[in-house]
Amino acid sequence: MPTVELAAGPIDYVDTGGDGPVLVFTHGFPMNHLQWRKVVPLLTGMRCVLPTLPLGAHHTAMRPGTDLSQGGQAHILADFLDALDLHDVTLVMNDWGGPQFVVAFDRAQRIGRMVFVACEAFDNFPPGPARPAAALMRVPGGAWLQTQMLRTSLFRHHPKAWGAMSNNRIPEDVLDSWFTPALHDSAIRHDLATFATGAPDRETLLEWGSALGTFDRPALVVWAEDDRMMPADHGRRLAELLPQGRLVTVADSATLVPEDQPDELARILGEFVRQDAPAGR
Repeated sequence: MPTVELAAGPIDYVDTGGDGPVLVFTHGFPMNHLQWRKVVPLLTGMRCVLPTLPLGAHHTAMRPGTDLSQGGQAHILADFLDALDLHDVTLVMNDWGGPQFVVAFDRAQRIGRMVFVACEAFDNFPPGPARPAAALMRVPGGAWLQTQMLRTSLFRHHPKAWGAMSNNRIPEDVLDSWFTPALHDSAIRHDLATFATGAPDRETLLEWGSALGTFDRPALVVWAEDDRMMPADHGRRLAELLPQGRLVTVADSATLVPEDQPDELARILGEFVRQDAPAGR
């Protein structure tokens, strides 16, 4: 897997290559590119780039003092696009909604279109069901305890933990990939806890989110009908806020639409991107 050196530290990524339209896929907490393993092979003719951002499943800790809050992560993503010199990117997010903040920070120049797939929005950072885990991270030793609990199948698949994310049972090897780095590396646990406790106050979140009203490029909101993490009303509100926003709902899916309905999501993405996306660089 290639790595790019940023000011924050090394970022691993997957790049399918090719001359087609460029899609950059972000991931949830603490997840990585495997979140999209069922979707990417279906997007023929497109260049798919999948960075593993420092949300807890990364393999090398970031440099000391790096801002790993919601805002800091958005800047890291923008730095990643700069480092790879990507243009007219279709930025696709699912679960974690922080990539949208590149608009508020005036870092969206490389983004030609955005896709919001069942993700955090407005003041839902973190979502209600995830707040106990975030609160635990604030306690000394809380991040260690959290990673220990994630070793057990009972906690992994509990309907109040990661079991709430998907209608399907996420394979153990995928969960291992997401949870093992922080389990064995205290520096990565520190990164994980720093992000998990780095959401700003409600007023700041709403201010950052309102900047989406200035994103006058194509935008697609894909919301899951069975989502227990992201309020149904947030999908509609996002589509109304975005000047070129459009809402699509997906049946029989929880938050992780790439896990529950990969074929349908690939179809939706393909149609959206092919409408007017230029060839990638």
